[in-house]
Amino acid sequence: MSHTFLQLNQDKTEVLIIGSRTQRKKLATKLNALGLKPSQHAKNLGVIFDSELNFNSHVQGVAKSAFYHLKNISKVRSFLSLSNTERLVRAFITSRLDYCNALLSGLPQNTINHLQLIQNSAARVLTRTRRRAHISPILKSLRWLPVSFRIDFKILLLVFKALHGLAPRYVSAAFSRYANSLPEDLRVADNIFKRKLKTHLFSLAFM
Repeated sequence: MSHTFLQLNQDKTEVLIIGSRTQRKKLATKLNALGLKPSQHAKNLGVIFDSELNFNSHVQGVAKSAFYHLKNISKVRSFLSLSNTERLVRAFITSRLDYCNALLSGLPQNTINHLQLIQNSAARVLTRTRRRAHISPILKSLRWLPVSFRIDFKILLLVFKALHGLAPRYVSAAFSRYANSLPEDLRVADNIFKRKLKTHLFSLAFM
C-alpha cells in the first residue's frame, strides 16, 4: 500500500476471511500479528457477507427490514387501493427480496424459506387474504414468482446477456452451464427472452 501512497484506517476497515475453519484460523493468526482482527461479518454494497458464505446474517437483516415495512403497510391497507398498495409492496418489500439475490443461489432451502415467508406475508397483506388460506393460488393470481424462482430468473437473465455479448467474456464462460438447462426454444428467443423466461419459470413454480 505504501507504493501507492495508501494508508489503512483500522477504524473504518473490516477484514473478512472466507474459507474453511482451518484456513480462517491460520490466516487469523497472521492477521492478529499485524494488529488486524478479522470480522465475522462485513457489509459491502448493502449485502452482509459472512466467513462461511451462508448469508444467514444477510437474510435475517432483509427479513427484519421487510417485516418492519410490511407491518406499517398493513396498518394503512384499508385506506389504500390495490394498485397503490402494490406500489408500496414493490418499493419496500419486493425490492429487498430481489436486491443482489443472485448471490443466494445454491443456498439451503430452509434459508430461502425465510425470504419466502416475507413474500407470502406481503401477498396476504396486498390481497387481504387470511393466514390459513393456501398461498400458491394467491401468488399465482398476482403473477409473482416464488423467491427461489426469482433467484433463477435473475441468474438466467444475466446468462442471456452474457451469451449475447452484453457482458465480459469471463462472465459468459462462468454462466454457460445455466443456459444449457433451458429448453432449446427459449435459448433462441432473443427479443422476447425475458418474457418467455418468466413464463417458463412460472409454469415450473405452479405446475
